[in-house]
Amino acid sequence: MSLTLYLHPLASFCHKVLIALYENGTPFTPRMVDFADEGSTAALLDKWPVGKIPVLHDSAKDRVIPETSIIIEYLDRRYPGPVALLPRDPEARLEARLWDRFFDLYVHVPMQKIVLDRMRPEGSKDPAGLAEAHRALDMAYGMIEARLAGGPIVRGEAFTIADCAATPALFYASIVHPFAPDQPRLAAYFEDLMARPSVRRTLDEARPYFHLYPYREKMPRRFLDPAEA
Repeated sequence: MSLTLYLHPLASFCHKVLIALYENGTPFTPRMVDFADEGSTAALLDKWPVGKIPVLHDSAKDRVIPETSIIIEYLDRRYPGPVALLPRDPEARLEARLWDRFFDLYVHVPMQKIVLDRMRPEGSKDPAGLAEAHRALDMAYGMIEARLAGGPIVRGEAFTIADCAATPALFYASIVHPFAPDQPRLAAYFEDLMARPSVRRTLDEARPYFHLYPYREKMPRRFLDPAEA
């Protein structure tokens, strides 16, 4: 088993790569990064001095691969499985890459802005930035709803890198900024994602850490352990 993924089970961008790995049953060794532990952090920084997760290490090829989209493309090229996360058709591939970036930049990033603002100490909150993040999610949700009116995000492909990006972005964003009543296609798409075995496995592994999530009180009961709900 040559692949090691440096991750934290709660981290949303780590979910994106975990889903890709589980979709294809790709063998790998998870290595949890605890940023409160100096040794754990040092092991990550030794591989990727930027210090962000996830990071993939392929010992068989002596390669360190950072950044979620690059990791997924690397897996698709070097360790392909039954699910072509990067479509073989050139036009579908471009569309998948477009929506991968869309979910990362216009759903994931503003969602993280909202979460991080709650973690700021009193006196250092950013109300203007928070309002901007909510407006960005309104815009993104509306664009996704309109796109889904024409069919799947990437036509002709069952599951792609775009869906890997959409899943954690929408999961955490829907908690801090719920979908509007006039966005039924977006809500249905979200439920389809939540039903996938790769997604359920990823969330099951994250569940023991949900108590650390700053908006845990808004998390739907179905995602919590029955004893905690």
